[in-house]
Order: sequence, then structure tokens, then C-alpha cells
Amino acid sequence: MHNQSIMPAYEAEQHIVAATQHILKVLGASKCVSDDIRSALKELDSHLSSLSIINENNKGSCEFTEIEKRLNSAQRKVMHWNSIPSPIWDSGPVEAAEYLQAVNDILSVIQSLEGLSSSNDRKARDISFQAENFLQIAMLRLEEELCQILVRHKQCLKLQYVSFRSPAQNIMVYDESYVSVEVEDETVDETSHVEDGTVEETSPRDRSNRESIEYTADLVDPRIISDIKSIANVMSASNHVEEFCEAFIGVRREALYEYLSELEIGKFSIEDVLKLEWDRLDSEIKKWMWAMKTIIREYLASEKRLCDQILGDFTLDHTSYCFIEISKDSILCLLNFGQAVAMGPRKPEKLFRLFDMYEVLTKIHLATDALFSEDNSSFIRIEFHELLSRLGDSARETFFKFGDAISSNASVNPLAGGKIHPLIKYVMNFMSLFPLYCDTMNLLLKDQNVDESDVVAVEKDDEQDISSSIFCPMACHLRSITCALEANLVNKANLYKDESLRHIFLINNIHYMVEKVKDSELRLFFGDEWIRKHTAKCQQHATSYVRATWSSIVSILRDNTKASSSAVSTQRDDRKTWTKEKIEKCRRFTSAFEEVYKSQTQWLVLDLRLRDDLQILTLQGIAPAYRNFLGKDSDISNKYVKYSADDLEKMLLDFFAGSPGSLRNSRRR
Repeated sequence: MHNQSIMPAYEAEQHIVAATQHILKVLGASKCVSDDIRSALKELDSHLSSLSIINENNKGSCEFTEIEKRLNSAQRKVMHWNSIPSPIWDSGPVEAAEYLQAVNDILSVIQSLEGLSSSNDRKARDISFQAENFLQIAMLRLEEELCQILVRHKQCLKLQYVSFRSPAQNIMVYDESYVSVEVEDETVDETSHVEDGTVEETSPRDRSNRESIEYTADLVDPRIISDIKSIANVMSASNHVEEFCEAFIGVRREALYEYLSELEIGKFSIEDVLKLEWDRLDSEIKKWMWAMKTIIREYLASEKRLCDQILGDFTLDHTSYCFIEISKDSILCLLNFGQAVAMGPRKPEKLFRLFDMYEVLTKIHLATDALFSEDNSSFIRIEFHELLSRLGDSARETFFKFGDAISSNASVNPLAGGKIHPLIKYVMNFMSLFPLYCDTMNLLLKDQNVDESDVVAVEKDDEQDISSSIFCPMACHLRSITCALEANLVNKANLYKDESLRHIFLINNIHYMVEKVKDSELRLFFGDEWIRKHTAKCQQHATSYVRATWSSIVSILRDNTKASSSAVSTQRDDRKTWTKEKIEKCRRFTSAFEEVYKSQTQWLVLDLRLRDDLQILTLQGIAPAYRNFLGKDSDISNKYVKYSADDLEKMLLDFFAGSPGSLRNSRRR
């Protein structure tokens, strides 16, 4: 204010002196002026020139005096707050505004000194040096104030925990040695395997596509944005925008670390991840998936908005630089974890997690590209898409290894009782979850060859349309796996010495496969024709079982007695011969039946309907022949027959129950 009042008066004096000197020059050039007067005019002009120099020097002195006053006033404000530890902004907006004005005054002093004449360079340098020192002190204080404001007014996103019940959660861990170990021990506890009907078709993915929509939230209190911007503007005007950015980055980066800690995201090296046991790794993967979606779609979207709000008035380079420096360490840490998982062993229990991770990245890749769209952040986009590709490769390779393991799986000893083999349970329950990942699998398996010679042909029924799902890549590969599974099943059946038990084993296991396909979404991908063909296979094995078990036994009952050629044979002699043969046949039949009863009551057909069907089929094959053999001769039946036809039919109900039946309890009294 003082400088502004002095300058107009000084300029008016200069104008008067200049005008007077001009008049003197005109008069001096006139021919009418005498020499004495001309000499006097020259002296007056010289005096005015001296006066101009004096005034110029007075002007400089006045300006330095005024500048020093302004600097001293600003310096007192800066040094006053430099001695007080409490935040300036806690004292209210008036104090904050006065402090910023003091900094602006220091800047004004520095700018004013740049325009003064060189005759006062030394004094200008002294004042400038003082101003620069005070400015540096003020900048350091503003950095502190910035950090305190950001920390004290930080607002975190609300944590939204979700249930990560995986579709693979009830699937046991697969081991290459799993089947051989289980089969060697005939007392294997089946409850340790996948139980029918316990698999929930849920996933960390949102199956109803209710994915969280990208949105931004306030990561700091909106009311202090203007305060932060005012600090940014002053520091930028002071050529300290880089220092502002570094302070801002430091606080916001730490806030992101804290948020990741709240999400329970640990820092793992690739070596650490590869050493984790499956249960721990599975838990870390679930947290990683939630963190990736939350960080990209919510947190970093909000962080970028905050950077734009604070630094939007500066260059795009500053905004981009701050955002990248805040986020890059955390993002690269998350991506490195994903890379480690993708590098790990190709075990089937990891397959669904790999699908989940792949799908998470697929769903957020557009948001990631948008967040890191500038050239200076291209390395993050590259790392992200490399991870997406590696996860896809790892999932595909794990799927193929799963199929190879089924083909190569071998057993040494047959499973007792012809029960459903653990491998069949594992594979079919595992496969029933693949439809949940149909789109992803079709993408990953596209252009991957399938050995069509091993795949059951899918025929079109003239009376109904077949879903296009039957012909998708996933469906073709799943049917190929079941072909390999059936071939392995036949090899395991051949371990049984008893032909009848081979058929029971195949009936049990093929029926289990059919029911799993019928009762799940696999039906859409296998088709009804596949179900019909495999149901027919069960029926064929049931017929073969009856033939292998009962044909030789029923043949005992056939009447092979030839008519006597002796004319002298009496009717009574014929009756005696017939009776002895019939009694012998009864004994032989009873002995053979009891042998079958003792063994086959220990065989297990778990499905009650299937068990009933086998019992009925057996009954139809043996009961009529036995009744016909016994006929109406009650004397023979009562005296020599151990089991009546009714007894036999009741005893057949004990078959395939998995525990030895009691002949004594079934015996006719």
C-alpha cells in the first residue's frame, strides 16, 4: 500500500522536470536569446539533470525501505508459526489465510527485487537472500500442514465383506497318489470324499452378474479440499510444486497401504506364495480377488478423482505422476501375487480358483486400462494383461492335466463290494461345477483339439432340438474326460476275478455318472442322447450280471431225465429214479444259491432304486424256474427242499445291501 502511494508522486515530479528541460532546450535554440541568458539556461538544465539523478536514487531507497517493511511483516508471521507446534489450520480460516498471505508477500518481495536497478544489486541480494530463507521455512511448514490435514481428515472406504464360498470348497484335495492309496485300503472311509448333494453352486464370482459398479467416494473430507488446493497453489507459485507432490504422495500412498492391511492383504514374495500350503493359499487367493475388485473399481477410482480435484489446475503430468506414484507399489504387489499363483503347480484343486482369478481380472481390465491410460503408466497395463494371459494359460494347463491324471490313474487291487469308486465320485462332482464357468472355459478351450474318436457321438433327435451348448468347446472336452474315465473304469473292473462283480462295479459307477449328469447343469452339455446311451450300458451290464451269475445255477433245475427204454420198467421205478435226481438237483441248487447269497449280500448297490431293479431282474430270471422245478409235489418239497419259492424271493431282497445276510434267518422253518 505504501509503495503504491509513493510511486504516483515520484512520477509527477519526473514529468515536471522533463517538461522544464524540454522548454530550456527550445529557448536555448532560439536566435532571440542572448548569450548570457543561454548560459543561464544551460546551468538550469544541468541542475535539473542532477535533480533527476537524486530523485532516482531516492526512489530506489524508498522502494527498498518499503520492500523491507513488507518482508519484515511477512517474516514475523512465518517465524511466529514456526515456533508454534500446533497446526495453523486448527486455529481457523483467518489464521490460515493470513499465513498464506504472508507467503504471498514474500513471493512479491522476491519478484519486486528482480526489477530494481543494478546500482542496488548488493542490497537487493541481501533482501532476496532473506526472503528466500523465509520462503523455504514457509514451504517446509506448508508441507507439514498438508500432511497433517490429509491424515486428520482421511476417510476410508467402508469394508464390504462377502462370503467366498467356492464351488470347489467341498472338493477334496486331489493327489496323484490319491486313488491308489484309497484302493489299497479296502476299509477306506467314504465320508472323507465328496458327498452327494453337498456341493453348493456358489462362487466368489457373483453368479447373477451383480458385480459392484465402479464408483468414487471421498477419501478425504470434502470440506478441506479448498484448503489443500490453496496450499498447492501457493507452493506451485513458489516453484515448490514437486515438494507438494512428494508430500501428497507420501500420505496417500500410506493410506492405501493401510486399506490393504484392513483387507488383510499381506506382502508375499513369489517364493513365499509357492511355499504356502493349499488351505492358506486358498484363503489368500479369496482375499486377493476381493481386494483387486475393490482397489481398482472403488479405491483407485476415488484416488484418481482426488488427484484431479487437488492438482487439476496444474499440468496433466503432475496429476498423472501423483496417482501413479501413490498406486503403483500396491498394484504391482497384488499383480505379483497373482503371477506367483499362476506359476505354481498345476493341481486340480487350484483350477476353480484360477478360473475365479481370471474372471476377476477380465471384469476389471477396462477399469484398469482407464485408470492407467497415460504413457507413463503403461508398465502397469502391461503387467496386468500379462497376468491375465498367464492365469488363462495356467487354468487351461491345469484342466488338461486333470484329464491326463484320470487317464493315467491306476489301481492295484479292486475296491471291495463293487462300490462306487472314489475316483468316479471325485471326477463327477468336480465336473458338475464346470458349467458355472462355461463362458470362461469356452474362451480358454477355444481352438484346443479334442480327440473326437474318444468322444461319444452326439446325435440329433428328430423330435426335439438339441441345445447349442452340446457343441461348445467345454462340452466336447468334458465328454472327452468322461470317455477317459470310462476307459479307466473298465481297467479297474478287470481287477475283479468274479465276472459278476465286474458287472456290478460297472453298473454302480456308470449309473452314478448318469445320475450326476441328469441332476446337474451337465445335462445341457452332455445331452439326452448321452444319458440314453449310458443308461442302456447299465441295462446291458445288468443283463450280463444275471447271465454270469444265474445261468449256470438255473441250468441245474432243468429236467434232463430221459425216458427209460426198458419196457419192463414200472411206473414206480420211474418215479423213484426221478425223485432221486430231483433231490440231487435240489441239493446242488441250494448249495450254489447259498454260495452266491453269502458273497453277493456283501456287494453294495448304494442307489436303492438301482438295487430294486437288479433284484427284480434277478427274481425274474430265477424265481419262475425254481417254482416250476418244485411243481405241486408237496411231499418232495416239504421233505427235501431247504427253501421254498417264497423263501427264495425274500432272500433275494438281501442282495447288494453291503453286509453279509444270515442264511439262518432266511431259512424256511
